[in-house]
Amino acid sequence: MAKLDEIGDWLGSEFPRLVEQRGVPAAAIAVSAGDEVADAAAGVLNVATGVEATPDSVFQIGSITKVWTTSLAMQLATEGLLELDAPVRRYVPGFRVADAAATEAITVRQLMSHTAGFEGDLFTDTGRGDDCVEKYVATLGETEQLFPPGEMFSYNNAAFCVLGRVVEVLRGKPYDQCLRDHLATPLGLTHVATCADEAILHRAAVGHLAPEAPEGRPRPAPVWSLTRSNAPAGSALAMRPRDLVAFARMHLRDGVAPDGTRILSADAVKAMREQQVVLPPLGLMGTAWGLGWELFDWPGGPVIGHDGGTIGQSAFLRVVPGADVVIALLTNGGDPIGLHADVYGHLLRELAGVELPPLPVPPSDPAPVDGSRYVGTYASEVAELTVSQDDDGRIWLDQQPKGLFAELTEPERTELVRLDGDSLIPLAPTQGVHLPHVFVGDDGDGHAKYVHSGRATRRVR
Repeated sequence: MAKLDEIGDWLGSEFPRLVEQRGVPAAAIAVSAGDEVADAAAGVLNVATGVEATPDSVFQIGSITKVWTTSLAMQLATEGLLELDAPVRRYVPGFRVADAAATEAITVRQLMSHTAGFEGDLFTDTGRGDDCVEKYVATLGETEQLFPPGEMFSYNNAAFCVLGRVVEVLRGKPYDQCLRDHLATPLGLTHVATCADEAILHRAAVGHLAPEAPEGRPRPAPVWSLTRSNAPAGSALAMRPRDLVAFARMHLRDGVAPDGTRILSADAVKAMREQQVVLPPLGLMGTAWGLGWELFDWPGGPVIGHDGGTIGQSAFLRVVPGADVVIALLTNGGDPIGLHADVYGHLLRELAGVELPPLPVPPSDPAPVDGSRYVGTYASEVAELTVSQDDDGRIWLDQQPKGLFAELTEPERTELVRLDGDSLIPLAPTQGVHLPHVFVGDDGDGHAKYVHSGRATRRVR
């Protein structure tokens, strides 16, 4: 396998070329094998200003923050202050969702593993004060339950906001302060920002949206981050790749920082990697979920990690425990999925002997589909999805964004064809990717109860 100095040469020569080829305004990367780290950066942090990216530039890590939030909670569990299988209401008595039985039953473990079952893509702005997470949790009282707690996986941002509130209550201080006091500072991290006010003190990346014209260039996003109330789920945390790698290496060292400080117990580190729930075959996502960590069953693995996406910024973290390898890639627009495939496909193979599986693509000769199980309307707080079948037997998916996403994305209509079993896949890619839609469950009349694309969206008619 390649040594890190050889990888450093590749990062210096090939990484900038790939960043430009994929139309990514800027990207930064850090790679560690053992205790050695190599990093690189390319492009501009903001196309409007032309400020160049450096390895010390900070990018938002988005939902990778969820692994940090879980780590904060696992510290509390080690200290005997938190029981993972206890109901959330033991720690946050004011927590409630629309379903009274679910309110009493939802556990801390289910928050960590995306199995709590309530609607998760809620981005309610409750202000910028230190009480914003507390206020956010208080808004969940009318939130619908998609399925009974623990029944299945459905990615849930709101659950991690609730988990962040559990941390706040038990620590007696705001989430951002918990993150600094119990992770960033004891790890010795130097380029970490929990909000825009802190990010501006560093060389900070700005997110970019798709160009308005096909031949145009990415345009700076109109805002830097999502709301502070969603911070525990990943709305604002930013850092340089080297600091993200340092956090992941703490997990590889069984919870110990480079200076010998114990951040997590070895038992907590192990528990976070243990499978909690299996995922449908979703293509880009892992095969299962642990506590916080996404689990990938790849040839040469296992691999753990997490991805993150905010407004125009995308982040990728992959850890190969068996090879002692960590790779963190942070981007601010363009085609980050394509860049991810280019970079991780090469580095994982060379450093860890891991093969990155190809993303699913539509079959060249799709088989006819009886759409009667799939046809209908499915709805969430984010979008309304309507599946129909025309007289020629072609299946169509119409997506109507709702709420915040209606301001950032346009309605879409795409044709679906069968990939395998109850998995249908778009003929046309979105941002270069064909993401499967898996139809699961039964509504009692032979129709799918949910369409699953990472989130379980429930049939409404």
